[in-house]
Amino acid sequence: MKDSQVRIRIPIHHPKEHRQASLAEEGSGSIATSLQKNKLIQQQPDTRGTLPIGVKPNRRTTVVPSAVNSVDTALPIAGAAVHDTRAASPLQVPLPHLRPSAGRAPRWGSRRPWLPFAAMAGVLVLAMAVPALMAWPRQTAQPVPPSSRTAAPAAPSVTAKGGTPVTRLPGVPPIPAVPAAPTRSVPVVAEPDVRVYVTSTGRTETLPLEQYIVGVVAAEMPPSFEGEALKAQAIAARTFIARRLLADDTSGAPAGADVTDTVKHQAYISKAKLTREWGHSGKSTELAKIQQAVRDTKDTIMVYEGKPITASFFSTSNGYTENSEDVWAKAVPYLRSVSSPWDKQLAPRYTETVTLSRQSVFDRLGLSRTAIAASTGGGRMPEIRILSKTEGHRIKKIEVGGSIFTGPEIRNKLGLRSAEFTWKAEGDRIAITTYGYGHGVGMSQWGANGMAKEGHTATQILLHYYTGISFAQASRILS
Repeated sequence: MKDSQVRIRIPIHHPKEHRQASLAEEGSGSIATSLQKNKLIQQQPDTRGTLPIGVKPNRRTTVVPSAVNSVDTALPIAGAAVHDTRAASPLQVPLPHLRPSAGRAPRWGSRRPWLPFAAMAGVLVLAMAVPALMAWPRQTAQPVPPSSRTAAPAAPSVTAKGGTPVTRLPGVPPIPAVPAAPTRSVPVVAEPDVRVYVTSTGRTETLPLEQYIVGVVAAEMPPSFEGEALKAQAIAARTFIARRLLADDTSGAPAGADVTDTVKHQAYISKAKLTREWGHSGKSTELAKIQQAVRDTKDTIMVYEGKPITASFFSTSNGYTENSEDVWAKAVPYLRSVSSPWDKQLAPRYTETVTLSRQSVFDRLGLSRTAIAASTGGGRMPEIRILSKTEGHRIKKIEVGGSIFTGPEIRNKLGLRSAEFTWKAEGDRIAITTYGYGHGVGMSQWGANGMAKEGHTATQILLHYYTGISFAQASRILS
């Protein structure tokens, strides 16, 4: 080697020496700064190819430096004493992966001494809040009864048939066809029996209330009427008999009977006759329609101030119904005069003309020839003059041959269909034209059918013809 060549000494250290030196420094907890390292390196003797005494070479030379230490701190310091740690206790040499990284502050450093207390306070608050949240009231869905888990069918909308405009009536609210049953359960009451005197056989027939109503509806209203009209008739018929049963009223009926089968009470067709003449004579469809109307209104009656009403009804109005006092001399609050414009349009016998002889009129009214001659000045025809009319546009007072009669008296004595009439003398005869049919108090049956055709329900029909009434269950009233 020539003198001009510069010799450079590079210290060689064994990897094991690297590792043990690092462990020794880490065990003593001292970390040399970069300046101290430089000074030690300058004072270090030549140790090429030498190993510390007592240190055996180790084949495993992998060194894992700390993620935060610099390269300088990961290297061993040359000339530093290397301790043999083979016999040292594990507690004396902390493992590198458990040692805090160099330069990192402890988790709970002195700069934030409040953190442990804040964490403990948060834990306490959470421990107190969890039970309170668990006990907080919440709304849960109620279990659906097995019987009501199927969706109820939607109520059909009420519309006028054939596009006919619905006549708007004051005081008639849009309510369902049949009153809803009470929400709370009531004890089941046995259906009462009705004793009907059948005039054709002279015997009294006893049958359940609902079966009796079927016979009444079949006798009182044409089965061709609308279903809602038939329902209204069924409720009216049931109300009529419920009132008599509640009052134990058997007036006008033979002993042992509650009512007769005539219009004196309510017309009625016996069960045997219905089976024989309706069920087996091609009218089974009409009978089934009536039976359905009775079932749909089962146990429903009309009441006023909690009591069954006098549910009077008649065939055809003259366009209005009557106040009760104009027919029966007694004012009833729910039997008031109301309009009924449907009858004139639908009833086939809305008007009817009868011709009577002069002598027949005298005889039926109880007028003598002498009285007639005196009132007419010796003329042949009696003088007829209307004195007043009712709110229902019927004759209230009328003078005939000098005598004064009420409209209902004339109707009954002459056998007229209505108390509203006009007359025309034709020689020795008198032609009398009537409008409507019946006494005019309560529900008009043809008017009810007209309302049903326009889309009104059974209860709307009844609320129109019976002022201020409500609905109840016959079983509860009679019990």
